Amino acid sequence: MEHPGTLILIMAAAVLAPLLAHGVGRRAKVPVVIFEIVLGIVIGPDVLGWAHSEELTDVLADLGLSLLIFLAGYEIQFDAIRGDTLRRAVWAWVISLVVGLAGALALTGLDFARSAVIGTALTSTALGTVVPLLRDSGDLHGRFGTVALAFGAVGEFGPIIAMSVLLSGRDPGVSTVILAVFAAITAGAVMWALRPRPPWFTRVIQTTLHTSGQFAIRFVMLLLVSMLALSEAFGLDVLLGAFAAGLLTRLVLQGTDPRVGKDVLGKIEALGFGFLVPLFFIVTGIQFDLSSLLDGGRPLLLLPVFLVLFLVVRGLPVYALAPRDLSPLGRRALTLHCATCLPLVVAITTIGLDEGLLGRSEAAAMVGAAMVSVLVFPLLGLKLRGRERTGGTASVGSDAAGAETW
Repeated sequence: MEHPGTLILIMAAAVLAPLLAHGVGRRAKVPVVIFEIVLGIVIGPDVLGWAHSEELTDVLADLGLSLLIFLAGYEIQFDAIRGDTLRRAVWAWVISLVVGLAGALALTGLDFARSAVIGTALTSTALGTVVPLLRDSGDLHGRFGTVALAFGAVGEFGPIIAMSVLLSGRDPGVSTVILAVFAAITAGAVMWALRPRPPWFTRVIQTTLHTSGQFAIRFVMLLLVSMLALSEAFGLDVLLGAFAAGLLTRLVLQGTDPRVGKDVLGKIEALGFGFLVPLFFIVTGIQFDLSSLLDGGRPLLLLPVFLVLFLVVRGLPVYALAPRDLSPLGRRALTLHCATCLPLVVAITTIGLDEGLLGRSEAAAMVGAAMVSVLVFPLLGLKLRGRERTGGTASVGSDAAGAETW
């Protein structure tokens, strides 16, 4: 390690972040991810200069991002979101992609390569960031949560697909064929996952869950790395494999005792949110090019522009196509949650930087706007939901009824 103290500083920041969130939470509910990124910026090279990005922390951060997307994929329950809700979510994202690409073309002066990067990033939803907030507020397991999961899942999965087609460096036709082959293999894995689990499978999970064997955790990690390797072998973004692995894991664990599945998920979340995921966000802060953003001029002006574009490109189609059984306040809250983005914006802008398609100042402005979206949009969404509950303007399909479908 070039900077042996960096990992210690990162973990110290990871410990400090929830303490700050807890302290501030008495006055305003600020997502812990904001403190993680800000602390990364503070200890990074542009402020205190104590921590620096290096190979080990970059690898751990990549694992953290993969696990974050994996957990987002795990949250999806297609039996609850299928039908009209899912169709609306898909159409909302397709419209977002068209509007995003058109807006990016206007912004970049018809530079198609740069527009593909910016336009794709504008369509993303930070499902992995929104889900914990919905869970903490009690909204996750109700009608609003079901709709938010549907629209958020497509907002997470759609940009990953678009990245694989538009940003792979290959001909889009070839990329589409490769993606179709990957989808066919994944569909085969889904069919396998839907098969009834043999009795010994559940028995081994139960007997090793609290021993050094940890069969279930090892099995889940095998699924994750296998899907990551498969997507890498096909030249697709590894986040596609991580999302698919989350879906497969839920299907596999559905065939076991529900209490066992809950315990397994708790252990995976402990590994993710206790270590790797905060490391990803803190490293994102360390790598954030604050100096480029604060130099003034165009980058600083672009930050509010991108923030508005997140709301317009991603949020307005969601509002227009939200299910009609949501109240007006619920639809506005859904709009704000779906316009919240960050992890995929970081991933997409990183690809753009690596391929020379995006300038560092543009990437900093976009990531900065995504950070503001995580800070502002969910808080406004939670306030709208609070007003809806206290005002008695519950949706036609009540949250209680929605919870029964889960």
